[in-house]
Amino acid sequence: MTDAALSAANAAGAAHASVRVERVRTQVVALRDGRLETALDDTEVGTGVAVVRSGSFGFAASVALGAQPAAALAREAVDAAGLTAPARRRPFVFADEPSHGRVEWSSPFRRNPMDVPLADKVALLGEWSRQLMGSAGVDHVGASVVAVQEDKYLADLSGTVALQRRVRIHPQVDVASVTAEGDFEEMRTLAPPTGRGWEYLEGDGWDFDAELAQLPDLLGEKLRAPSVRPGTYDLVIDPTNLWLTIHESIGHATELDRAMGYEAAFAGTSFATPDRLGSLRYGSPLLHVVGDRTADHGLATVAIDDQGVAAQSFDIVRDGVLVGYQLDRAIAASAGFGRSNGCAFADSPLHVPIQRMANVSLRPALGAGPSTEELISGVERGIYVVGDKSWSIDMQRLNFQFTGQRFYEIRGGKLAGQVRDVAYQATTTDFWRHVEAVGGTSTYLLAGAFNCGKGQPEQVAPVSHGCPSVLVRAVRVLNAREEAGR
Repeated sequence: MTDAALSAANAAGAAHASVRVERVRTQVVALRDGRLETALDDTEVGTGVAVVRSGSFGFAASVALGAQPAAALAREAVDAAGLTAPARRRPFVFADEPSHGRVEWSSPFRRNPMDVPLADKVALLGEWSRQLMGSAGVDHVGASVVAVQEDKYLADLSGTVALQRRVRIHPQVDVASVTAEGDFEEMRTLAPPTGRGWEYLEGDGWDFDAELAQLPDLLGEKLRAPSVRPGTYDLVIDPTNLWLTIHESIGHATELDRAMGYEAAFAGTSFATPDRLGSLRYGSPLLHVVGDRTADHGLATVAIDDQGVAAQSFDIVRDGVLVGYQLDRAIAASAGFGRSNGCAFADSPLHVPIQRMANVSLRPALGAGPSTEELISGVERGIYVVGDKSWSIDMQRLNFQFTGQRFYEIRGGKLAGQVRDVAYQATTTDFWRHVEAVGGTSTYLLAGAFNCGKGQPEQVAPVSHGCPSVLVRAVRVLNAREEAGR
């Protein structure tokens, strides 16, 4: 298939050509109140060919496999490049990338979740559900696991040939309580999705037994907790919540295609425009944010991206100043960067690779750094925020609002019980400039999501965000219940 596709593209005068053959298998198992609700096992297989010819880009894809279909796709991609030529304003160019030869790579896992029988998956989720359903105050339990095995083969005219396997998994349990008066609360596990195998559910990387044992009491306390009084508070934000704030206000804001306006019609632009590179005070001098396609167990970790670029780690914000962007080869070339930093991804063999987010992470403090408890001890009046929930952010990634799973009032440097209905609101730069302290490595967690959306037609990508706990001074807090008119 490689020889047929690349030979056909080369014969047609393509300056660049690549062929991707992929198999993406997705399994979803979900129980509601201990009963199986969903069992899905889906496999997508196909071939995609991308070319650059005479300054125009072309792409073609099919579910058909084999040498003849691959050669036909290459010719279709060349034809597509010809059709798009009249619409371009400037020649389409890819930034240079050397050949990486033959690369074989797999994400680290011990037990492939695809090898675990459905009955075993249902049995474990059922046991978790029964354990929680037998607890006082728990009226409903949802338990699910999503697992993906992504096998990707890529070859291009430069001589790069990459065979990669990524395995990722996301287990989640949520509990709900409803009172006789009609009030209700819910709470879910904090375990993040990860680039691991089934061993994750067996305690390798997260203590599910300990977390599940705590959920009923935490839920009961939340239901009895007072509603927060709106005002200005100092926040200590746990990495189980902060990862999402990083994703929305830094990760998306520093995608260069978005900053240059190419996502405006669908996902919006960015306040962090290229003219501000090197000068924008993004946040506190403590802020050191990196894009990293090499992080252990990262959901966006690869060896070679979907445009043949080797995985890298690179600075985005250093000493609080914007110093870099996330790039694919097309954006890197058009914006005058010498090389892509490996941020191209397609969620299907039938889709064009587009610029997608790396694992964008906030570095912990140098050395041991403060613990979360030490950060809390420095707050006279504040709130400790744990777990992600809903969010809202404007089309320029500047004004935002986030909620969470659990909130604890801080009085005199100590936790004083849960409060409810908290939402924190800020502008991106004000929020990050008010970071007064960053936790040490003991507080660091790699969290993330399976479902980051971008592009037209929309593509969904997995991405991780590592961060420590942080102390942010003087943040506006709303009462979400009052704001909703409840």
